[in-house]
Order: sequence, then structure tokens, then C-alpha cells
Amino acid sequence: MKEKARTVLFWFILIQPFLDLYWFYHGNLANILPFTLPTIIRILAVATLVCLYFSSKNSWQKLSQEKWLLIYIILLVIYSVFHLIHVQHFTSISPDNYGYTASGEVFYLIRMMLPLTVLYLTNELDFSQKQLQLVIEGISGLFSGTIVLSNLFVISLKSYETGTISANIFEWFFNPNIGYSHMASKGFFNFTNMISAVLFMLLPLMLYYLFASFNWHTVLLNVVQALAMIEIGTKVAAIGLIGGIIIGLILFGLHKYLIKNVKNGGKAFLVAVLIEVASLVILPFGPAIQRYNYEIYLAKQSDHDLTDEKNELAAGLQKYPSGEKRAEFLRYFIKKNYQEYALNPKFVFKSYPYQYDPEFWLKIMNEPGQARMENRHIEKAMLNQVVKTNNNKLDKFLGISYIRENNIFNLERDFTAQIYSLGWLGMLLFVGPYLAVLFYGAYRWLRYKSARTYLVSSLIVSSSFILLAAFSSGNVVDFLTASFILAFVEGNLLVQVRKKETIQTSN
Repeated sequence: MKEKARTVLFWFILIQPFLDLYWFYHGNLANILPFTLPTIIRILAVATLVCLYFSSKNSWQKLSQEKWLLIYIILLVIYSVFHLIHVQHFTSISPDNYGYTASGEVFYLIRMMLPLTVLYLTNELDFSQKQLQLVIEGISGLFSGTIVLSNLFVISLKSYETGTISANIFEWFFNPNIGYSHMASKGFFNFTNMISAVLFMLLPLMLYYLFASFNWHTVLLNVVQALAMIEIGTKVAAIGLIGGIIIGLILFGLHKYLIKNVKNGGKAFLVAVLIEVASLVILPFGPAIQRYNYEIYLAKQSDHDLTDEKNELAAGLQKYPSGEKRAEFLRYFIKKNYQEYALNPKFVFKSYPYQYDPEFWLKIMNEPGQARMENRHIEKAMLNQVVKTNNNKLDKFLGISYIRENNIFNLERDFTAQIYSLGWLGMLLFVGPYLAVLFYGAYRWLRYKSARTYLVSSLIVSSSFILLAAFSSGNVVDFLTASFILAFVEGNLLVQVRKKETIQTSN
């Protein structure tokens, strides 16, 4: 049964890119069932894995001996009960209580438990290094190959906005007026930030396989992934590619010249340097740099002369210093001038509607243009206002619920986002294990020579990269594609750091 469970988990992780296809989350396929089809598939798959693994008596005996794990499970259950009780009662300005439903929140907690289950099972099922390589290269090839080919034939979905791109990578060099939103490609996948984070995570492992098993196959996969990270057009992917290759080269040098457990690698080193140089040449023409320049332009525009608007605002506030008349004037003024103040319409009209709290938006409009342009600043300000209105000290520990936070706006900074939705206790219980595994792996690497292998180092850097991307751009640990792959990588990290002897593969 353990072998069957390992096989199911192998293929389950490998098909994660298919479960992130755009059409599963939009259109008819998204509305066939109460929950999206990929989520149902994932729940059924994890349930099958649990049944297969625990069909063995030895598995139950081993679990009963792991007291720390049993304590963690008990704490998880107790927290979940208190969290659900706490978030039921909430004071808000929203007529629909920000769309909160108890069933939706329960479903979210179940979702968050699924990758943690996979992390545990991956560690217990003891994947071989070859199986790990097949999964990592398979995921990279599926994500990157789809992005590159769909960009080449100009059929890729846009990374920003909706619809398909207008130009492929070759046109970037001849038409400087395309615009980043018409260039950035995410293939046929749904979540741009999540794909960027996953590719960033896979980069150290792909470089490891380039150095450890140098052949045309690993060279091609690394080149295609580099192109995909440029074409997707996010800062995480662009900066991650340049910085990630440099860190990968340093990691190789560390093991070759200091730890001395890697032999060859000259050809692979040259290929990695050439990929880095080519990326530096292409990036200035790509969507990430175009978007960066556009944001600078918008920031300057947001600080344009607002004398007329400020005079109108001052006159209105003087005429209506308080009461409903003041609120009516502010609603009129915000609706009329939000664009002049460079406010995101999604925030003003949907996330935290100006009609219900015009005083909040007045405060935002009085901030400098750079602050008004910073989405994460506004997202956090809206959530802080919601927490302030509820005025419950337990929100800090038990959260305001994922459903409420997501319906306001999913804060683009993981860990902080989970503190709002789950509270400090929930964040530590549901997200903390990923950090704990990373720190444990680093501890074993430092303490035991047998754990100080090139593969272990690459797994540690890989886990660090995606958690850094999660904190930087958000939309990672709450999304199952990324969290399942992270759980699989960290489960294998636990396997590798506990091995007394690791056979080092090198060309």
C-alpha cells in the first residue's frame, strides 16, 4: 500500500499545472459544482492518499508514537473550533458582512490542511532522488513549456488584465510601444503571482539538475524556464531569475571548492552564465521592465497639480463640517475625483465601497501620491479599518476570517495576510510548519556533515525562494498549486536531511 500511495502522490503532484488551468476557475467549468473542480479533485486525491497510507497497521503505530504530531493535530482542531466561533460574530459597515459564510470558512480551513497532509505523507513515503527529479523537471516543463509555446504563437493569456497577448517575444525588440499588459504571458494558467513564485522555487533545483546531470535535456529545460520567467512579466520572476542564477552559481561553487562533494560542472557553469547574460540582455525589452517604468510614470502623474480638486474639497468640508450632509458631499466628491487621485477603482467601488465609509477614503486621498499608488498599502489600510470597526481584541489571535479578507481584497503579502484572516495563532499553525521545516533543514545542514549535500542545499534554497516570494508578492500559500508543490519539496527535504549517507550524482 505504501508503494501505491507513493505512486498516487507522484502523479498527483505532477498534474498540479493542469489543475491550475484558467478555465477551471472562469466560465462554465467554474460554475458546474459549488466548488471548483480542481479543489474537489485535490480533496479526493488527498483523501485517497490518507486511506492508502493508513491502511497499513504500521502507519497507525508510527503515528501514535509521534506525540509532537498528535499535539499539533489537537491544537489545530481546537484552534479551528475557536476561530469559527469567533468569526461568526462581527461588526462591520458592510450590509452583507463582507460575504462571510460559515461553510466557506470551514472549506478554507480544510483546504489549508491538505498541503500539510501532503508534507507529512511525502516525508513518510520516502521518495527517491530520481523520482524527485522527474517531478521537479515535469512541473517545470509543463509550466514553462506552456508559457513559452503559447507566447510564441501569440495565444497566451495575459499576465495582467484579461484576453490574449498581442505580441510574442520576437516583437518586443522591434516595437517599443506594445505595452507591458499586451506582452506579459502566463500561458493558460490562472494565477500569475503563484506561477512566478513556483518557477522561482524550482530554479535552484533546475540548476542543481543542470550541474548534477548535465545533458541536452537539462540544458533545454533550464533555457525554457528562463524564457518563461522573462515572459510572465512579474518582478518576482524577473528579479528571481537574475538573482536566482547568481545564488545557484554561488551554491555550486560552495560545494565544489569548499565542501568539495561535487566533482565536475564546467560545461554546466558555462551554460548557466550564458543563460544569465542572455536574460540580462532580453529583460530590458520585456514586460517586467516596461511595467516598472509605467509605474514610475503613474507615480509622477499621481502627484500632478490637484489645486482645483483640493479647493473644491476644502470648500465642501467647510460648508458641511459634519453630519449626513458632509457624508453626502464626500460620496459625491470621491466618485467624481477618485481617478484624479489615482485610486484603484476596484478598491473604491468593490473592496471597501466609498459609500459606506467616505471618511476613510478622504484620509487616503490626503496621503501622498506614492502612497495612494501602492496597492499593498491601500489593501492593508482597508483591512486595518475593518479590524478597527469590529473592535475585538481577539481578532489579533483568531483573525477576521479568510472569506471576509478575500472579499475585501486578498492582501498581496503572505504571512501578513494570514494574520488578518486567521490571526497570529492560525498563521503559526497553518503556515508556520513551512518555516519550521525550512529552519529544521538548515539546522541539520549546519550540524551534520551527512546532510551537507548539494541536493539538500538546493532544496533549502528552493524552499526559501518560494517563502520569500510569498512574503513579497502574496497569493502563494493560500493557493493549492503552490502550497502542494512546496509541501512536496519540503517533504523531500526532510527525507534528505535525515539520510546518513547520500549518493551524490555529478557529471
